[in-house]
Amino acid sequence: MGGFFGITSKNECLGDVFFGVDYHSHLGTRRAGLAVYDPEIGLQRKLHSIENSPFRTRFEKIFDEMHGTAAIGCISNTDPQPLLIRAKGGTFALCTTGIINNADALIEEYLAKDGGHFDSMTGGKVNSTELLAALISREEDLVTGIKAVQEAVDGTVGVVLLKDNGKIIAARDKLGRLPMLIGKGEDGYCVTFESFAALKLGFEIVKELGPGEIVELSPDGMSVLAEAGPKKKICAFLWSYYGYPTATYEGVNVEAMRVRNGALMAKIDQEMGAANDIDYVCGMPDSGVPHAIGYANESGVDFARAYIKYTPTWSRSFTPNKQTERNRIAKMKQIPVHEFIQDKKLMIIDDSIVRGTQIRETVEFLYENGAKEVHMRSACPPILFRCKYHNFSRTASELDLIARRVIVELEGEEGINHIDEYIDGNTERGKRLRKTLAERFEFASLDFQSLENIIKAIGLPECELCTYCWNGKE
Repeated sequence: MGGFFGITSKNECLGDVFFGVDYHSHLGTRRAGLAVYDPEIGLQRKLHSIENSPFRTRFEKIFDEMHGTAAIGCISNTDPQPLLIRAKGGTFALCTTGIINNADALIEEYLAKDGGHFDSMTGGKVNSTELLAALISREEDLVTGIKAVQEAVDGTVGVVLLKDNGKIIAARDKLGRLPMLIGKGEDGYCVTFESFAALKLGFEIVKELGPGEIVELSPDGMSVLAEAGPKKKICAFLWSYYGYPTATYEGVNVEAMRVRNGALMAKIDQEMGAANDIDYVCGMPDSGVPHAIGYANESGVDFARAYIKYTPTWSRSFTPNKQTERNRIAKMKQIPVHEFIQDKKLMIIDDSIVRGTQIRETVEFLYENGAKEVHMRSACPPILFRCKYHNFSRTASELDLIARRVIVELEGEEGINHIDEYIDGNTERGKRLRKTLAERFEFASLDFQSLENIIKAIGLPECELCTYCWNGKE
């Protein structure tokens, strides 16, 4: 994943951009960067690794090094950016979000047709943002170039581009899989992934770009360079997991959706007479908590925090590159509240079940601390397909996905032809998947939110949502 924030202003704006980018730290843990425009100096840039130190710490001295009236920045889980690019149309700084599945083919086509070269990284890999900059710059102007990239890329591309005159071009990806919002302030405009970042800095959200829409921002106004396309497929997993609780996408707040989603899960359990003698409803910190609150409110069972994450030193469990280190850190962060665990029947609500590694650790931890029963609910359907539209997960193979792996174990690759049945907990295949997973993890019971109900909790038409990771449908 990755997040971005930018401002074009009549006055110095680096301080606001610094905090705006910092508000996107939940979207990436590897790289961060800032690019700034000053009328006298031109474009400047600073990049840092944030794998072992947060954005705020790495960039705290930036105000001694750069200043300007326009700036963009990003947090990324992929390649270093923003990049400074000098092309035939001038110099610009570029941030991108998304993923390029056909990068090798685009590189070969570019080299064969245009010649030249790319700065190669380890293993011959090319920085994705550099590739996109090359493809944009081969066209007669930036807007034509961005449109060409949106058509050529298999995957997703969002663009935030700072020109050498202080103006910003913002382009949402072709199908609007990821959000891009425009805010207006007293001295200019901003572009942001997360709505609350703009609001906290005094901007009013005036526009959410449509699919493929391109706008240009200056301190004095906003102009539309390319109209939005007719088809939208925003990622539904934004609301279930990686969107920040205070964020709003397409008019739907993340926290409110999660509470509604939990309530819908509780209604299903009540109708089925499932787990009706539990003592406490608990949420897997952090994104599972609002789902659990919704479940507790609807079911009438008390909500409790059976364990607390210790986050002052390790804020995110997947910061280390090695899975063994991530597992150990996840386990070390869990501090039990014995009064809510000992001899209790617990209903644990998690935002999702992906690989199953941390869930296994958590269940073992709860039983070790005296839990009588541990029931598990996933706030979204089984994740069966590796996302090919953005980098929200480092999963290298679809067999890393625990639900997918169990299906293959049950009936081989033939099982993939029956995905709709496995998603549905009322079918024989769906029941078998849940029973197998429950036995493997020693859950007293297990169920997943249905596709129908998670769409209902979001409240947008199904045709406007991307649900590929659950059902493989594009």
